[in-house]
Amino acid sequence: MPSALRRFTLGAGLAALTGCGAATAPDPATRGLTPPLGRLLQVDGRQVHVVTEGRGPDVILLHGASGNLRDMTFALMPDLVEAGFRVTAFDRPGLGYSDGLHGSGESPAEQARHLARAAEQLDIRRAVVLGQSYGGAVAMAWALERPDQAAAVVTVSGATMPWPGGLGPWYGIAGSALGGATVVPLVASLASENMVRNAVAGIFEPDPVPDGYLDYVGPDLTLRADTLRANARQVGGLKPHIIAQSQRYADLRLPVEILHGTADTIVPHEIHAIPMSQVVPGANLVLLDGAGHMPHHTHRAETVAAVRRAASRAALR
Repeated sequence: MPSALRRFTLGAGLAALTGCGAATAPDPATRGLTPPLGRLLQVDGRQVHVVTEGRGPDVILLHGASGNLRDMTFALMPDLVEAGFRVTAFDRPGLGYSDGLHGSGESPAEQARHLARAAEQLDIRRAVVLGQSYGGAVAMAWALERPDQAAAVVTVSGATMPWPGGLGPWYGIAGSALGGATVVPLVASLASENMVRNAVAGIFEPDPVPDGYLDYVGPDLTLRADTLRANARQVGGLKPHIIAQSQRYADLRLPVEILHGTADTIVPHEIHAIPMSQVVPGANLVLLDGAGHMPHHTHRAETVAAVRRAASRAALR
């Protein structure tokens, strides 16, 4: 488990994997980077990047570690819009074009509360909150922190339960002042195109990488030193937050759909999906035989079906 998670985060750090204030112009410092797709809101004085499309019941999409909302808008958002939903994807704090909240690694609960205030600006009152990988932890925190707004939750390959062991030295090094100033820029500068493509392939395996995915998601956004540092601090500090919030799952009284691949070696289903299904009242577990870590790309029909079930169970349809 530790080696798999470490491989995921280092790979995602190189591959951009794993989202009502007034719109503002992109900062000149971002010129030359993959541009923002949507609006840049202001929430408590901090920028939040958001894309909203479609009409119908609300669905919120939360991307995984090191990524940005482009992972969600590549295929899943269009699928859900076609299925009759209003879909909103956020860049999580400190990633993509959303500002961080502080320099100590934002907890899932802090991220959920902050993005919930952004959702209020968009007049999102009750929504299905879908989170993939690390985003699954934020989705579950959203349900705990804002049950008035989270009508249902869908976790896709969600990192939602405590895991054995640690995650290795990368997080402490990259998240420290010294390592962040020396090691992180070196890692970013040495990332070749071939390394990035291999990292993406490793995260999708055993499934294929969709055509056009890598060009779309913008690896340059993830390879910024600030993003690498922010991600290292968030993931490095995740376990104690998961231990604490998982002890509250039994109190949830909303529909929870759990979608997980049985061939996911990055966030294994036997450590996360199955144990969570046993403690969350009313949870519905769907295991995808032979699927890897990215079923929202490789098993899109099943992902849309999970959102449909969640919306129906929450009486949003």
